[in-house]
Amino acid sequence: MRARFPFRTALAAACLLAGSAAALADEVSVAVAANFTAPMQKIAAQFEKDTGHKAVLSFGATGKFYAQIKNGAPFEVFLAADDETPARLEKEGGIVAGSRFTYAIGKLVLWSAKPAIVDGQGEVLKKGGFDHLSIANPKLAPYGAAAVETMKALGAYDALAPKLVQAENIGQAYQFAASGNALLGFVALAQVVDETGKLKGGSMWVVPPKLYSPIRQDAVILAKGQGKAAAAALVKYLQGDKARAVIRGYGYDL
Repeated sequence: MRARFPFRTALAAACLLAGSAAALADEVSVAVAANFTAPMQKIAAQFEKDTGHKAVLSFGATGKFYAQIKNGAPFEVFLAADDETPARLEKEGGIVAGSRFTYAIGKLVLWSAKPAIVDGQGEVLKKGGFDHLSIANPKLAPYGAAAVETMKALGAYDALAPKLVQAENIGQAYQFAASGNALLGFVALAQVVDETGKLKGGSMWVVPPKLYSPIRQDAVILAKGQGKAAAAALVKYLQGDKARAVIRGYGYDL
């Protein structure tokens, strides 16, 4: 005698499996350095598609995130713009042991929203002809500190200091330059190129790495992410081939 309702049985089993997968999916709260906005948005979308976990992203300055984390902010994973801040959190017992790793090495650029303003050697900094130069707060943002190092290495800091427009983070520094409030800005390479590394518009000079300390960007699972499956999955995903391809595409070194 033929078994009854085989289709319904199969459908019920499929629904049960889907329900189990949904039950296992989770959210992870992630603090992300502003320079990494574009690549992380793309990685987060891929991460959710591949794992079912959702990464809830907040973007800002590394120094500000550190203060928020110390004050109990509910972040579970932290992608910083440097390696010093995660190392400090590690010493303070604020991260999951063994979770710290370098996910990208950043590149600083001098950029203008207007074409033909920034030359290939950055000579515009010495020639002048501009009133405002935006940088991120060097006390809070590693890219801001790198900008100051660069200007000092070029012997141009004293002359440029009166023209500096200080932003809270690298995202705001980019907005100042993009809006024309500052003709020039020291920003992250990833902010002005697309995912293939092509300049999206304007003109830029990629600052030689010898002019500033390496911007090693570390990620950690914070104490609030202890035992959280989605947090562990995200950190693992960031070290995988798909995420690394996105990171490399936006011009970061690995």
